[in-house]
Amino acid sequence: MARYRGPKSKIARKFREPIFGSDRALEKKNYPPGQHGPNKRRGKQSEYAIQLMEKQKAKYTYGILERQFSNLFKEASRRKGITGENLLKLCEARLDNVVYRLGLAPSRRAARQMVGHKHFMVNGTVVNIPSYHLQEGDLIEVRERSKSLEAINESLANRKDNYDWLEFDQQSMKGKFVNSPEREQIPENIKEQLIVELYSK
Repeated sequence: MARYRGPKSKIARKFREPIFGSDRALEKKNYPPGQHGPNKRRGKQSEYAIQLMEKQKAKYTYGILERQFSNLFKEASRRKGITGENLLKLCEARLDNVVYRLGLAPSRRAARQMVGHKHFMVNGTVVNIPSYHLQEGDLIEVRERSKSLEAINESLANRKDNYDWLEFDQQSMKGKFVNSPEREQIPENIKEQLIVELYSK
């Protein structure tokens, strides 16, 4: 299963955002990594560099590698509407992301692993593909044998956020992908227009 396995704090410091969740290293050193620390003279970034950084931020946020992200962009550009918003909607509709949004996993990385280990069902069928694209009305539930899993119950105990495009019953551990979110409903700090400009070159 292809995924990023490198240092998480270094990436968070690079973008100065807690991409992988709360991060002590980022709180202590809120500047990019490097041997010269915060005093390093950093030249003005080119337009291309800014666009590339935004694309990398989106890829790390959703845990998607280059080829898959490129395919998502092609799909987003084929759809009606604004390409950048379509891209984020496609990222949000991934099964691993929805499992994370429902509060069944503490992070997208954990959600990806749980999906791969067959802990969830979609419309009554076990799905172990993290990139599985959910459709409006799809039902997501924890498998009966996985309901006692400590990681899931711990994550649910710390669940805070609710999203308008998702429904969730904590008692039965069942959720519903009601519809694709609008851009203003997606909390991620991603400037999707810069990604569109990068791919349009």
